[in-house]
Amino acid sequence: MPIRKILVANRGEIALRIMRSAREMGIQTVAVFSEADRMALHVQYADEAICIGEAPSNQSYLVIEKIIGACKKTSADAIHPGYGFLSENPQFAQAVVDAGIVFIGPSAGAMEIMGNKLSAKAAALSYNIPLVPGTDTAITDMAEAKLRAHEVGFPILIKAAAGGGGKGMRIVEKAEDFESQMQRAVSEAISAFGDGAVFIERYVTSPRHIEIQILGDSHGNIVHLFERECSVQRRHQKVVEEAPSAVLSPQLREKMGKCAVDAAKSCNYTSAGTVEFILDENLDFYFLEMNTRLQVEHPVTEMITGLDLVKEQIKIANGEKIGFKQDDLKIHGHAIELRVYAEDPTNDFLPDIGKLSKYKIPQGPGVRVDDGFAEGMEIPIYYDPMIAKLIVWGVDREEAIERMKRAIDEYQITGVRNTLNFGKFVMEHESFRSGNFDTHFVSKYFSNEIAVQDSETEAFIAAIMAVKLLDKNSNTPAISTTAASYSNWKRNRKEY
Repeated sequence: MPIRKILVANRGEIALRIMRSAREMGIQTVAVFSEADRMALHVQYADEAICIGEAPSNQSYLVIEKIIGACKKTSADAIHPGYGFLSENPQFAQAVVDAGIVFIGPSAGAMEIMGNKLSAKAAALSYNIPLVPGTDTAITDMAEAKLRAHEVGFPILIKAAAGGGGKGMRIVEKAEDFESQMQRAVSEAISAFGDGAVFIERYVTSPRHIEIQILGDSHGNIVHLFERECSVQRRHQKVVEEAPSAVLSPQLREKMGKCAVDAAKSCNYTSAGTVEFILDENLDFYFLEMNTRLQVEHPVTEMITGLDLVKEQIKIANGEKIGFKQDDLKIHGHAIELRVYAEDPTNDFLPDIGKLSKYKIPQGPGVRVDDGFAEGMEIPIYYDPMIAKLIVWGVDREEAIERMKRAIDEYQITGVRNTLNFGKFVMEHESFRSGNFDTHFVSKYFSNEIAVQDSETEAFIAAIMAVKLLDKNSNTPAISTTAASYSNWKRNRKEY
């Protein structure tokens, strides 16, 4: 029986994004929400909505029983997990299936294999996918680990097997620091994931983060939808993504795409997924991990392929075959995404909270905004501080960059500090424009001091223009641009 009603087990922009595709397919949607999200846009948009608990996610969005209960109460046929929260939790995926509900995503078994970096490496190895030199199993003996570290060569990277987001990760520059850094990595892994298993890899000093989007159906068909460049990061998390990469040749793209498809085959993958690779300065690539869900940055792939990945996920969950073959897919133009976070780049990108006293999104050709907020709404403290995803498309990379700059200038946010001006900094930096950058972009080129200077310069210029315009168009006396008045004006305008 085809899916007629989907419960979206998520919130914010991704919940809205999923619901819009479902509505276009004639499928009803159910929103779940915490007390903090009672007036959220995804709640207003859905055909039905049901409260599942208090604001903290461990009392609402992370409670499997409440979500499945809401699904049964509303007679929803399927659950789409979005990303984050329970989206890569194999226990949740299995519980959904056991309850007789369709899970719009991969199997619990595929999640388990790819959810642990060591089992993921073993799966990749079975298809001869290149791996970063290091250990393929968890470290259990310190002496043996030291010996292997010397064989691999310093610097090395210690990584938590169950890790993500930079937790349980340590760079070791020299042998004498190995044991102490190992102990710290294990301790952090236990604290963050309840699993102290760690392994070591050679540390690639100038890595680029390249990921390949894949789709797999239940009939054995798997295709890749080309790559995304995700090397502009802060705290090991992406901020700017683009498709295609500026450095991949058609030959390298085909080779990496085949490896991504093979990685999906290694775990009998269905639905949308992403295979992540490290690309070194010699353009040699190595398998990093597989994300068994829809990615935050999936819109850039949609923009260059013309596909709707959420619709493809729903079709696959319905048991349909993928409606195209690898040779049917072509790259059209160039797309860039900026994650607009309520964060303060002048203070190490720490989250900011507050009210969106002014909120106006950019428009025009080639501009897309996936968001979950409206003017006057509060940014809650309980969840990820993403406000929106700003996506642009151009016929080539240069047009996409210029379009992103224009869109950033048009985007108006007042009330919370945000990453818009950081995005402008990236678009204007020669390293990014030339394509000659890696995951160290932020540490190499950006600092709190630069952020403060850029913010103050922009604010000062805008203040002077506003004063001149006011003086020209009215009889009102010119506003003083003293430090005090400028500071107040600056505090109430778009900042980051």
